[in-house]
Amino acid sequence: MCGCRASVPSTTQYPVTQPAPAPSSSSPLAAAGMPRRIPIAKQLASIKALGKGSDLEKAFATTVLVYNNSADPDGKLSKAETKSLLQTQFWGFIQGQENKPKYQEIISALDEESENKIDFEDFMILLVSLALMSDLLQDIKNVKTTK
Repeated sequence: MCGCRASVPSTTQYPVTQPAPAPSSSSPLAAAGMPRRIPIAKQLASIKALGKGSDLEKAFATTVLVYNNSADPDGKLSKAETKSLLQTQFWGFIQGQENKPKYQEIISALDEESENKIDFEDFMILLVSLALMSDLLQDIKNVKTTK
């Protein structure tokens, strides 16, 4: 482990794929003792060290939270969950890549033995790989900077 979890005060997992339930004392989630879903923005706001952090630090923390919210209690994702997370939360980097051989290789690897688990480090390698070959990366590089 790279120590990334040390910057997150709580390792409680909260799914991000569905909206939070309405607050209610008779909520089925409350009755079952299940944790409520907390929005990513609220989770980020609770990390005091990020208060003065750069946009890059906040973006990385958001990626960590998105992963952690989807991971199992051991901090791992199945390959099927990884594919779904990449396609839903990082679609901007994936959009239009479907015909590229490297993209197809990455996705087909996730389709093989889809119940196998991957850890955060492997997830980040996949995410960076997809970002590096993305057309969006070229659009970002072409943005003119001002001083």
